[in-house]
Amino acid sequence: MTVIVCIDDRNGMAFNNRRQSQDKKLLERITSAVSGKRLLMNAYSADMFGKLPQVVVDEDFLSKAESNDICFAENIDVSPYADKIDKIIIYKWNRYYPSDLTFDITLDNYEITKTEDFQGNSHDRITEVTYERIN
Repeated sequence: MTVIVCIDDRNGMAFNNRRQSQDKKLLERITSAVSGKRLLMNAYSADMFGKLPQVVVDEDFLSKAESNDICFAENIDVSPYADKIDKIIIYKWNRYYPSDLTFDITLDNYEITKTEDFQGNSHDRITEVTYERIN
């Protein structure tokens, strides 16, 4: 499975069970990237994606995800599912926000296959980094 997360410069994902930030152009980018695949997430994130037909909302989405699925995780620890994750797409806000949930997967078993900066709607620069499992 592929996991998409948004983090700040300290790997923060959420604070007080709320997203740190969101960006319209980032959501458009994610939507176009999932073409033809299921996009799984919990109810917390679903409102951001409207009523896209490929969105599957389930509170236990990470454990139910299949190998070709893409999972968008905002307010849930993904590290218990590290063994199932073949690809990680990280969007970096390139800022520091308060956080109490961090992205804690060690990336030693992954290699960077893509890095790209793009202009966001509410962020001057968002960095997309794609990691793929090497073992």
